[in-house]
Amino acid sequence: MKKIGVIPSRYASTRFEGKPLADIMGYPMVWWVYQQACKAELDMVYVATDDKRIYDVCQQFEMNVLMTSTDHKTPNDRVYEVSTIIEGDIFVCINGDEPLIDPKVINASLPVKGENIHLFYSNVITKIKNPVEVIDPSNIKVVANERGEALWASRNPIPFPKGDMNFDYKKIVGVAAFSKDALQYYVNTPRSKVEMAEELDLYRFLCNHKIVKLKEIECDTLSVDTPKDLLHVIELMKSIHK
Repeated sequence: MKKIGVIPSRYASTRFEGKPLADIMGYPMVWWVYQQACKAELDMVYVATDDKRIYDVCQQFEMNVLMTSTDHKTPNDRVYEVSTIIEGDIFVCINGDEPLIDPKVINASLPVKGENIHLFYSNVITKIKNPVEVIDPSNIKVVANERGEALWASRNPIPFPKGDMNFDYKKIVGVAAFSKDALQYYVNTPRSKVEMAEELDLYRFLCNHKIVKLKEIECDTLSVDTPKDLLHVIELMKSIHK
């Protein structure tokens, strides 16, 4: 089983333009993500971009990089394009704004022995430790059944604690794995009204009665969404790489 890591990377961003190239201790942020991804159980890692500035910097730092279409609406669409260029069985979509991502999070997304990889789609999730994150719409909350399959996902707190407050809320951490067939299914299936309302890709599968595996792991996440976040990450990186 050939496993390919893909880091979708675009220059345009409403809150932080040029984020992938933001300097962290002399290296662009995408370089740090790439280095962490290369420590995971993957056969190859690629940055997939639609911007020549990012492409040129990746080449400068000797990273595998592919120029992809400017028409993609989601990171998964970009990963699909990579799957049409690079031979592989499983393609892992890795957020490009987590320079401290733990390789074990990437590994957790991968299918385990006995899992059917024909239409395989998984998301890594973790328990929310800070109650503030439960009401933050940028954190996607999920509920799974006893087999670890997604039942529901929302930017709102789910389930709503009407009858009992004693519930461990789980969130998606930004790493998803797809079989090649799952990516093809994704791009060939229309968006549902639920997906458009929540802006959650999971519903491309859930609304059509397809299985989404939720792989739970204990981890901390630290994404760079704004220049202020970047300053925090830089300080943390300096303390780690003294």
